[in-house]
Amino acid sequence: MLSKLHIQNYAIIDDLAIDFSNNLNIITGETGAGKSILMGALGLILGDRADSSVLQQKEKKCVVEGYFSSENKTAVKQFLLANDLDAEDELVVRREIAVNGKSRAFINDTPVNVNQLKALSAALVDLHQQFDTLELGDADFQREVLDALAGNGKQLLEYTALFNQYTKTKKELHVLQLQQTAANTSFDYNKFLFDELEEASFKENELEELDAELKLLSNAENIKQQLGSIYFELKESEQPIVQQLKSLHNRLHAVEPYHTAVEGLNKRLLSTQIELKDIADELEQINDTVNYSAERIQEVSDRISTGYKLLKKHAVNTTSELIAIKEGLQQKLNDVLNISEAIAQKEKLTQQLLQQCEQLAKSIAANRNKAIKPFTEKVNALLKQVGMPNAQIKIEITTVELNQFGSDAIEFLFDANKSNRFEPLRKVASGGELSRLMLCIKSLVAQKLQLPTLIFDEIDTGISGEAAKQVGNIMKELSQGHQLIAITHQPQIAAKANAHYFVYKAIKGDKIITSVKLLNNDERITAIAQMLSGEKPTAAALQNAREMVGN
Repeated sequence: MLSKLHIQNYAIIDDLAIDFSNNLNIITGETGAGKSILMGALGLILGDRADSSVLQQKEKKCVVEGYFSSENKTAVKQFLLANDLDAEDELVVRREIAVNGKSRAFINDTPVNVNQLKALSAALVDLHQQFDTLELGDADFQREVLDALAGNGKQLLEYTALFNQYTKTKKELHVLQLQQTAANTSFDYNKFLFDELEEASFKENELEELDAELKLLSNAENIKQQLGSIYFELKESEQPIVQQLKSLHNRLHAVEPYHTAVEGLNKRLLSTQIELKDIADELEQINDTVNYSAERIQEVSDRISTGYKLLKKHAVNTTSELIAIKEGLQQKLNDVLNISEAIAQKEKLTQQLLQQCEQLAKSIAANRNKAIKPFTEKVNALLKQVGMPNAQIKIEITTVELNQFGSDAIEFLFDANKSNRFEPLRKVASGGELSRLMLCIKSLVAQKLQLPTLIFDEIDTGISGEAAKQVGNIMKELSQGHQLIAITHQPQIAAKANAHYFVYKAIKGDKIITSVKLLNNDERITAIAQMLSGEKPTAAALQNAREMVGN
């Protein structure tokens, strides 16, 4: 709740501090005394737009500070935690406007931006924010009121989580379906390419090896002739080279004792003879494996031809690249199959979540329908109390497509004159009617919605007498569990105050400033009597004021 408001250099306010009661705070004063200026200053610390035109003294900055008691206020503590701000029992919100019009905001002396200020204000003060009378005709507000009275809080949290999961899953399903559509477009072509490569079934380096084999087969006769000729010269001729080297080795061996260098040379000659013998043997073995085969040449040629066509088709140069393309095509084909499987699973999950959402939405709708009758009966009874005896409210629920709030469209309908022609609130209710209707609704839902400090800025417009008295009674009752701050011109409402503040203009030096005074009991009686009969109240007005305050 708002425990203190401190204003410096704002409009015609020089330096003003107000300590508020925890219950019903009434602000009265003559027209133009500055009551609306107080509301404007309060609006600054709640995130309203600021500019230098509000500066009374142009050379000094404007400062507005609000001191709030935040103990046991879960929403406030969650906000402070989420924004890395110190959580203390007393919350100080400050707004400063510099002479150049730039403004700064602080929460517990920590700089914050205006959006943060607005977010915090929604949890602190109800002043033209969450429950402005203009929002009474808003579908979201109407739904929130009905859900609060229906006790749908926990179910709505569960439903919202389910619906968000359903929406997310549905989007994922749509993405998969788009992917499948795109994949199906190229599936047949990729399948054709894959089958072509699969049928060819090339092994690693096969084309390169076949190319080498074809060269060998094509030159087989010449290779055999050369190998055979060399082998013959080495081992089979009339004077084979191997045999000649052996003979030379023996002859050289005979002179080894006569020169020390000959032995080493002779060993080298022997090694050469042995090496040539081995070469001849291996040439013979190679010669035996080389055979010309027209059938094999044709077979290899056909295989190479198939391979070269595929290399050209896929614009690659090696067997390894062809195999990699085949594997890539296989993956693409598998992906299509995997997408189909994923779609089937996602469709099943989507359907399950939809059924759960529909079931929970039905339960929420049942609670809403159950709450309508007692709510409308109480509101209609309160409307009579506040001077609208012919006014009635009715709630109409229609089933719509599942959305984040369930499957209901909720509309508050209003009939101001017992015409039995109910129209949407936003179309037919006047400003004064909306204000009183808002008060009636707030009095019913305040506890369940955990409303913060409530500000009523001239909610008594267009009423007087008994209606004003009943508005005061409702506000008094509401203030037992909530802090209320109300600006009023009605003595019947002012008489219900726990704390009565009088706004007046005073002369300070050479300027007129706004001041606020907390009235004692006698001063209250005088102020209320003046509201009843004018600046110089009669004895009857004073007696009437005493009775009103006493009640």
